[in-house]
Amino acid sequence: MSNARWRRPGLWAAVVFTGAYLLAAAIAAWASGNTEFVFYLVVMVILVGIIGVVHARIDVPTGLVWALAAWGALHMAGGLVPVPEHWPIGGDQAVLYSWWLIPHAGMHGADSTGWLKYDQIVHAYGFAVTAWLCWVGLRAMAGPALRPTFGAMLLIVAASCGFGAMNEIVEFVATMISPSTNVGGYENTGWDLVFNLAGAVIAAIVIRLGSRPASNA
Repeated sequence: MSNARWRRPGLWAAVVFTGAYLLAAAIAAWASGNTEFVFYLVVMVILVGIIGVVHARIDVPTGLVWALAAWGALHMAGGLVPVPEHWPIGGDQAVLYSWWLIPHAGMHGADSTGWLKYDQIVHAYGFAVTAWLCWVGLRAMAGPALRPTFGAMLLIVAASCGFGAMNEIVEFVATMISPSTNVGGYENTGWDLVFNLAGAVIAAIVIRLGSRPASNA
């Protein structure tokens, strides 16, 4: 059974996809001298290894592996893909992570403000996926009879937010290593945590609703 979980074609397609964008990101980060993202690439490789170990133990669904791979791609693109300087940007670098998807009226160019940022969407998505992974892990430990009760959902939301806090520590370390980062300040960290929580709560709601037994009617 443990061997079969490694033979799924969709799993290896996700691995190849992840390897391809990590290689592309490594080349782009090295060519641009972006030491911040060289550090993040190292972290990403470590995380890929951790997911491999987790999969060996609990058989992570292929859909979840793809969701994690997509999160990594969004993260790499966020820090390395440039955007036009006349776009509404809220950050030190004109990249996707600085882009206000919904800017305040009349805002454009550097030092813009807004309602919703690419960075915030990635945080919400990423920690929704993390909550899903926590649920898969919790069910593997407790058994398939475990139901998505309020207590179980509260636990996976808390776990996802804990991983989100660890992510902020990684970003803090990046600011110590690299002289120039696009991490942002205290307010940015606060909004990151808010969107981490929002994503985790949305995932918990989806899991809860998706696991309700069908009506006998």
